[in-house]
Amino acid sequence: MTFSETDFYLNLNSQPENITEVEPFVRKIRSSYPLSDDQYFDILLVLTEAVNNSILHGNGADPHKNVSVKFAVSNRQYRFTITDEGKGFNPEEIPDPTTPDRINTPCGRGVFLMKKLSDSIRYSNKGRTVNINFSIR
Repeated sequence: MTFSETDFYLNLNSQPENITEVEPFVRKIRSSYPLSDDQYFDILLVLTEAVNNSILHGNGADPHKNVSVKFAVSNRQYRFTITDEGKGFNPEEIPDPTTPDRINTPCGRGVFLMKKLSDSIRYSNKGRTVNINFSIR
C-alpha cells in the first residue's frame, strides 16, 4: 500500500485483503474535510465496492496489478477516481438487479448501489477508470 498524506492517493496491489485499506483512507479524508456520518458511510461503501470490483473483476486478484484511488475537491464536489489495470468492461452491459428475473440473485448489486449512493458516476478508459462524485453538504 502507498498513501500520500498531502494529496490523498492510495495505491494497492490486487490482493483481496487490501480492500481493508479503504476505510483508513476514508477516515484520513474525514479528518481533513467535513463529512456527516451519512456521507462518510456512503463514501466508504461506494469506495469499498469500487475497489473490490477493481481488485476482483478488473485485475482478477492478480497481485502484480495495481488499483489506484485518488481524491480531490473541486466545484463543491468530493471527487474520487479509481483505476485498475484490467482489460476493462462495458458498464452498460451490467444487468439491472431490480428486475423481476434478477431480484433474488445474490450478487450483481454493487454498481447499482454505487450509482444510488453517489451524486454522479462516470466510467472511462474502457471501464478501467471510474469517477465518483459526492456533493459537499
